[in-house]
Amino acid sequence: MGTKTNTMQVILIKEVDNLGGKDELVTVKNGYARNFLFPTKHAVEANSSNLKQLEERLKAKAKKEAVMLAEITKVIATLTASPVKLTAKVGANNKIFGSITSLQVTKAIREQKGYEIDRRRISVADDIKELGAYKATIDFGNGQITELDIEIAAEA
Repeated sequence: MGTKTNTMQVILIKEVDNLGGKDELVTVKNGYARNFLFPTKHAVEANSSNLKQLEERLKAKAKKEAVMLAEITKVIATLTASPVKLTAKVGANNKIFGSITSLQVTKAIREQKGYEIDRRRISVADDIKELGAYKATIDFGNGQITELDIEIAAEA
Protein backbone atom coordinates (compact mmCIF):
# COMPACT_ATOMS: atom_id res chain seq x y z
CA MET A 1 0.00 0.00 0.00
CA GLY A 2 1.47 3.39 -1.04
CA THR A 3 1.68 6.30 1.37
CA LYS A 4 -0.58 9.15 0.39
CA THR A 5 0.22 12.56 1.79
CA ASN A 6 -2.66 14.73 2.83
CA THR A 7 -0.69 17.99 2.58
CA MET A 8 0.21 20.24 -0.31
CA GLN A 9 2.27 23.35 -0.94
CA VAL A 10 0.46 26.57 -1.78
CA ILE A 11 1.51 30.14 -2.51
CA LEU A 12 -0.35 32.69 -0.41
CA ILE A 13 -1.84 35.58 -2.37
CA LYS A 14 -3.02 37.40 0.76
CA GLU A 15 -1.88 37.35 4.37
CA VAL A 16 -3.56 34.56 6.33
CA ASP A 17 -3.58 34.70 10.14
CA ASN A 18 -1.52 31.97 11.82
CA LEU A 19 -0.27 30.75 8.42
CA GLY A 20 1.86 33.33 6.63
CA GLY A 21 2.16 36.51 4.65
CA LYS A 22 1.61 37.44 1.02
CA ASP A 23 3.88 35.67 -1.50
CA GLU A 24 4.89 33.00 1.02
CA LEU A 25 5.20 29.31 0.16
CA VAL A 26 3.52 27.18 2.84
CA THR A 27 2.46 23.57 3.36
CA VAL A 28 -1.19 23.02 4.35
CA LYS A 29 -3.65 20.14 4.49
CA ASN A 30 -5.36 19.37 1.17
CA GLY A 31 -8.85 20.03 2.56
CA TYR A 32 -7.87 23.42 3.99
CA ALA A 33 -6.45 24.45 0.62
CA ARG A 34 -9.38 23.13 -1.48
CA ASN A 35 -12.18 24.21 0.89
CA PHE A 36 -10.91 27.57 2.15
CA LEU A 37 -7.71 28.98 0.60
CA PHE A 38 -8.51 28.40 -3.09
CA PRO A 39 -12.24 29.39 -3.08
CA THR A 40 -11.56 32.58 -1.07
CA LYS A 41 -8.62 33.48 -3.36
CA HIS A 42 -6.16 33.48 -0.45
CA ALA A 43 -3.77 31.07 -2.18
CA VAL A 44 -2.92 29.28 -5.42
CA GLU A 45 -1.42 25.84 -5.96
CA ALA A 46 2.38 25.77 -5.92
CA ASN A 47 2.77 24.37 -9.44
CA SER A 48 5.71 25.22 -11.72
CA SER A 49 3.89 28.10 -13.45
CA ASN A 50 2.79 29.75 -10.18
CA LEU A 51 6.24 29.22 -8.63
CA LYS A 52 7.82 30.99 -11.62
CA GLN A 53 5.40 33.91 -11.22
CA LEU A 54 6.21 34.05 -7.49
CA GLU A 55 9.93 34.16 -8.28
CA GLU A 56 9.37 37.07 -10.69
CA ARG A 57 7.26 38.96 -8.10
CA LEU A 58 9.93 38.47 -5.44
CA LYS A 59 12.67 39.68 -7.83
CA ALA A 60 10.62 42.78 -8.68
CA LYS A 61 9.93 43.40 -4.99
CA ALA A 62 13.65 43.09 -4.13
CA LYS A 63 14.55 45.51 -6.94
CA LYS A 64 11.91 48.01 -5.76
CA GLU A 65 13.18 47.75 -2.17
CA ALA A 66 16.77 48.35 -3.32
CA VAL A 67 15.69 51.52 -5.16
CA MET A 68 13.70 52.66 -2.11
CA LEU A 69 16.67 51.95 0.19
CA ALA A 70 18.96 54.02 -2.04
CA GLU A 71 16.42 56.88 -1.96
CA ILE A 72 16.12 56.66 1.84
CA THR A 73 19.94 56.73 2.14
CA LYS A 74 19.99 59.92 0.02
CA VAL A 75 17.26 61.51 2.18
CA ILE A 76 19.12 60.57 5.39
CA ALA A 77 22.34 62.12 4.05
CA THR A 78 20.50 65.37 3.30
CA LEU A 79 18.71 65.43 6.66
CA THR A 80 21.83 64.76 8.73
CA ALA A 81 24.14 67.14 6.78
CA SER A 82 23.16 70.08 8.98
CA PRO A 83 20.81 70.74 11.89
CA VAL A 84 17.21 71.76 11.35
CA LYS A 85 16.71 75.21 12.85
CA LEU A 86 13.52 76.24 14.60
CA THR A 87 12.57 79.44 16.35
CA ALA A 88 10.24 79.83 19.28
CA LYS A 89 8.88 82.58 21.47
CA VAL A 90 10.70 82.62 24.79
CA GLY A 91 10.10 84.07 28.20
CA ALA A 92 12.36 84.44 31.23
CA ASN A 93 15.37 82.06 31.53
CA ASN A 94 15.10 81.14 27.83
CA LYS A 95 12.02 79.01 28.49
CA ILE A 96 9.85 78.39 25.43
CA PHE A 97 6.16 79.23 25.54
CA GLY A 98 4.65 75.77 25.02
CA SER A 99 6.97 73.14 23.51
CA ILE A 100 8.33 72.04 20.15
CA THR A 101 6.28 69.25 18.54
CA SER A 102 6.92 66.75 15.74
CA LEU A 103 4.53 68.81 13.59
CA GLN A 104 6.81 71.85 13.89
CA VAL A 105 9.85 69.67 13.10
CA THR A 106 8.04 68.27 10.03
CA LYS A 107 7.31 71.80 8.79
CA ALA A 108 10.94 72.87 9.35
CA ILE A 109 12.24 69.81 7.43
CA ARG A 110 9.89 70.62 4.54
CA GLU A 111 11.02 74.25 4.42
CA GLN A 112 14.76 73.73 5.03
CA LYS A 113 15.53 70.32 3.51
CA GLY A 114 12.79 69.99 0.88
CA TYR A 115 11.44 66.62 2.08
CA GLU A 116 7.93 65.81 3.21
CA ILE A 117 8.27 63.49 6.24
CA ASP A 118 5.14 62.15 7.96
CA ARG A 119 5.05 63.64 11.47
CA ARG A 120 4.14 60.21 12.89
CA ARG A 121 7.57 58.96 11.78
CA ILE A 122 9.32 61.67 13.83
CA SER A 123 9.79 61.35 17.55
CA VAL A 124 11.28 64.17 19.57
CA ALA A 125 13.31 62.59 22.37
CA ASP A 126 12.92 65.17 25.12
CA ASP A 127 10.21 67.66 25.83
CA ILE A 128 11.73 70.67 24.14
CA LYS A 129 10.93 73.57 26.45
CA GLU A 130 14.19 75.54 26.33
CA LEU A 131 16.52 76.97 23.70
CA GLY A 132 19.41 74.79 22.58
CA ALA A 133 20.34 71.69 20.60
CA TYR A 134 18.20 68.54 20.63
CA LYS A 135 17.85 65.25 18.78
CA ALA A 136 14.83 63.80 17.03
CA THR A 137 14.51 60.30 15.59
CA ILE A 138 13.00 59.53 12.20
CA ASP A 139 11.86 55.96 11.50
CA PHE A 140 11.59 55.30 7.76
CA GLY A 141 10.55 51.67 8.29
CA ASN A 142 12.52 48.57 7.20
CA GLY A 143 14.94 49.22 10.07
CA GLN A 144 16.00 52.56 8.59
CA ILE A 145 16.21 54.95 11.56
CA THR A 146 18.20 58.14 11.73
CA GLU A 147 18.83 60.86 14.30
CA LEU A 148 18.22 64.44 13.32
CA ASP A 149 19.89 67.43 15.00
CA ILE A 150 17.54 70.25 15.91
CA GLU A 151 18.57 73.72 17.02
CA ILE A 152 16.05 75.94 18.82
CA ALA A 153 16.70 79.69 18.76
CA ALA A 154 14.72 82.63 20.13
CA GLU A 155 12.31 84.38 17.76
CA ALA A 156 13.50 87.82 16.74
